[in-house]
Amino acid sequence: MTGEVEKPVVVAVLGAHSTGKSAFLARLTHELRRDQVQVATVADLGEEAQRIGLPILRNHTWASTLWIITRGISNELEAWLHADVVLVDRAVPDALGYYRAALAHRGEHPDPRVQARLETLVRDHSTTYDLLYRTTLDPDIPLGDNKPRDPDQTFRHLADHHVAAVLHDLALPHRLLPSHGHDHALDDALAFIMSKLSEAESNTS
Repeated sequence: MTGEVEKPVVVAVLGAHSTGKSAFLARLTHELRRDQVQVATVADLGEEAQRIGLPILRNHTWASTLWIITRGISNELEAWLHADVVLVDRAVPDALGYYRAALAHRGEHPDPRVQARLETLVRDHSTTYDLLYRTTLDPDIPLGDNKPRDPDQTFRHLADHHVAAVLHDLALPHRLLPSHGHDHALDDALAFIMSKLSEAESNTS
């Protein structure tokens, strides 16, 4: 599937906004680089989508969702060229979950053909993730203030629900990233990554 491109270890996180995805990946990046591991990160595309005029969050459309999915895939594949480990802030199933949440929020139903097309893209690309974490929503933890956030708690709950539903519907294996602390998940991810790197090194020696 990857041809001449050697796939790195890919760890991705997804879940409702302001649930600790970026904070977890920042800690993981720091620990890996401290161990001299070459790391590339793929950023959340929400702000870029908004900057070019695409609707996001409650206003997501099939077109903005397709853009985020395909741009995310392109960014991830580009990152493969530059690192032994790629960390993804918002894996592509996240965009599909947010699209479903936006439709539910607006009381709309998806076009089955559009839904099938998006699901095929998401399902196929998700096989490239070696480890996938879904954050869990704790409504008692306030929204972060490091960037503009959608304050609509109803939509935030819908996003949490529909991201989880996409993972279930597409049978994508994942682990939970609890909101009350990342220490265990951080140790878990580091052990997994180092094992995969060691395995890859053994196979090439």
